[in-house]
Amino acid sequence: MNKIIDPIKLSSDLIKIESITPKADLSIDLIKSILESMNFNCKKLIFGSGEEKVENLYARLGQQSPNLCFAGHVDVVPPGNIDNWSFGPFSGAVIDDMILGRGAVDMKSAIACFISAVSQYVSNNNEFLEKGSLSFLITGDEEGKAINGSKKVVEWLKSKKENIDGCIVGEPTNPNKLGEMIKIGRRGSYSGDLIVYGVQGHVGYPHLAVNPINIILKMIEPLTKVNLDDGNEHFEPSSVMITSIDVGNLSYNVIPSEISLKFNIRFNNLHSSQSLTKMLKNHFDSFQSKYNFEFFCNAEPFLTDPGHLIKSMEKSINQITQLSPKKSTTGGTSDARFIQEICPVIEFGLVGKLMHKVDEKVSVNEVLKLTEIYKRFLTLFFEEGKV
Repeated sequence: MNKIIDPIKLSSDLIKIESITPKADLSIDLIKSILESMNFNCKKLIFGSGEEKVENLYARLGQQSPNLCFAGHVDVVPPGNIDNWSFGPFSGAVIDDMILGRGAVDMKSAIACFISAVSQYVSNNNEFLEKGSLSFLITGDEEGKAINGSKKVVEWLKSKKENIDGCIVGEPTNPNKLGEMIKIGRRGSYSGDLIVYGVQGHVGYPHLAVNPINIILKMIEPLTKVNLDDGNEHFEPSSVMITSIDVGNLSYNVIPSEISLKFNIRFNNLHSSQSLTKMLKNHFDSFQSKYNFEFFCNAEPFLTDPGHLIKSMEKSINQITQLSPKKSTTGGTSDARFIQEICPVIEFGLVGKLMHKVDEKVSVNEVLKLTEIYKRFLTLFFEEGKV
């Protein structure tokens, strides 16, 4: 019989490791040692070099299909000013039914819950390996640039023809109460830099200058609508936010020669990065002004179709919490945007109120309940007739 992993102790042990992105090697090593003790075949995947080096882990138990994967990240955001914390941000202490420290919510505890759930499920199901496989995709580069983490691991999985049939990402998904919400997709993220050029001159002689500020105010009209559309059944409206306007002009009586602007669009599946680029360029070109426009898209929108993966999670949540979770696509981006390229993926984890905040913490009861949800999910997923 396999050793049963305590989710509270493992959460605490992981939090105690100061794995500020992308320095997560010690956390990866801890998880690798635990999974190897559970007979997982573990492969440490290192991408990048120097300050960009990221350690990742792919681990699998079994060879049969379906292969269910749990994905998560052990890197965390910096704690900020430590003096603002009521406790050590990497204490991992368990006090008054709370697990304390950076990563408690986002998302070391969820990883601990799934490892614990797997240890219990496999221990109680000796015939499991005849039904399918379990795998873990753990990265140290989700909170950072996300270049050498899950993105590269997915490319590696493709090159090795390693099939995954469904994936759960353990990001904190619930607004207020565990069981409220499953993420079944995400909006895309499109960022742009626009520079408009004019002719510098004296404000008293405007006819001898061209003010780029006046020009850009007209050019950015599509970016001032806040909502680009009305949304649809699964997605809220696409939103656009101007995040910076910079002239760099310290004088009151000089018309500047150029102005720069930064913006971000969170877009639903009514758009694509290509359609947004075409729309913006056509609009900018219509002004026949000198400008430079650069953009990048680090996530296209995606939506996971209804099916066994979602139904299994819905039912497990309902059986443990008596709640019927909302299927949502709200929020920012996550590593699910990479994993959706190779398999259906959904997200479900803890309550997200305290993620990235001072005094991040999670209740012991919530961690134990999430472990039970994951454990019930495993049973439902691998015994399809009971869903």
